[in-house]
Amino acid sequence: MELYSRLQEALDSLVGGDIYHGDLYIQSGVSHSLHFDDGTLEEVTSSAAEGLSCRLLRGENSLFAYLAGKDEATAFTAMSAVAERAGLSLARNGASQEKLLRPLEPIEPPESDFLREMNELVRKESPLVRQVSLRYSLSRKRILILGPGGTAAEDERSYGNFTVNVIVERGGELQTGYEVLARQLPPERFRQELQPENVVLPALRRALLMLDAAPCPAGTMPVILSGQAGGTMIHEACGHGLEADIVQKDYSVYRNSLGEKVASPLVTLVDDPTLPGHYGSYGCDDEGFRTGRTVLIEEGVLKRFLTDVQTSHRGNLPKTGNGRRQSYRSLPQPRMSNTFILPGKDRSESLIDSIKRGLLVVKMGGGEVDPTTGNFVFQITEGYLIDKGQVAQPVRGALLSGNGPQALRDIRAVGSDLHFEPGLCGKGGQSVPVTDGQPSLLIGGLVVGGSDT
Repeated sequence: MELYSRLQEALDSLVGGDIYHGDLYIQSGVSHSLHFDDGTLEEVTSSAAEGLSCRLLRGENSLFAYLAGKDEATAFTAMSAVAERAGLSLARNGASQEKLLRPLEPIEPPESDFLREMNELVRKESPLVRQVSLRYSLSRKRILILGPGGTAAEDERSYGNFTVNVIVERGGELQTGYEVLARQLPPERFRQELQPENVVLPALRRALLMLDAAPCPAGTMPVILSGQAGGTMIHEACGHGLEADIVQKDYSVYRNSLGEKVASPLVTLVDDPTLPGHYGSYGCDDEGFRTGRTVLIEEGVLKRFLTDVQTSHRGNLPKTGNGRRQSYRSLPQPRMSNTFILPGKDRSESLIDSIKRGLLVVKMGGGEVDPTTGNFVFQITEGYLIDKGQVAQPVRGALLSGNGPQALRDIRAVGSDLHFEPGLCGKGGQSVPVTDGQPSLLIGGLVVGGSDT
């Protein structure tokens, strides 16, 4: 359309010489969230935001300006500000108040009655329940990216997120169970997936399970990460080290490793934002590039890093379409989308059968990772001892520590039961939706921290 052409011509006039890229990012969004805690609707929030930003890339520098609004005049104001910083001038050409994005279809707030029903359901299931916290959020965002040479890309993303935290008590002992369901789906479709057996009842079951769990013994032992562990270790201990800006800052353990064996030959690790409905999916990245599946590690060999425009230019690397930003106020960074290990051929039961003494990890919690060394420590929120090929008693208080690259190399079997878990990934002060996935993995030996009793 003529409106976009005027903006793109102005943008093209700024790109050239040592300025190798420029773009306009326009965003419109709306969100609703309900927080229900201990029988009371504690918080109701609704928000709407619209804004745009202009960016020019010169060498290692990003020249950047953002403003609220989504009309042509605001776009020219942002472009003029960036042009001035670059020592250039830009004619406004009678910019109008015409909007650059179509209006978003409104979304209805989540139902508070549904949260009350879920609270009552959990409490009826067990007299040991002491507190139930529920959060239900819906949001929708539309973005438009205008790039050099007349390129344009538009994407719309609808998100649903439901989290539950259940606290149970017996004899003065408190235990907690947590579960989340998050998808990129229209509100009505997300509501269809939001069944009690998918979220609230698993959280209660996990809390009650921990009341009967024994202290976890400490030591180095074989560990099975179940598919339900959701790829937390892959994301934190390995995935961030494959983002090109981390590599180029010399913070990644995988620097200088392209083409080398970095994992077991059983491991193929991919990043794919095209999977329908997954939390980390998108039609184009936040720099306007459409992408498909990126193979990061193929049969144990490191093939590629995740890039945005700047890291691709800096390192002469292929563009993978992983430039992501939280909002129009943020600069893009190379970020994961849906990152997972491809399934193998082994049944998860056969992995357990092969272990005389070890640990089965069903759910992972928070932890810490050093991307420079790959060393990690993770909490285990649901785990079981394995004794002579059988799943034995549940354990609590367990920590899992090791080194990400070494753990990848020490994978001895890969199950066929691929499972995904959603999350919000933080980096550089920004959070973006992601999905982590893996099948069951048998790792030869990891340090399990716990109690020796």
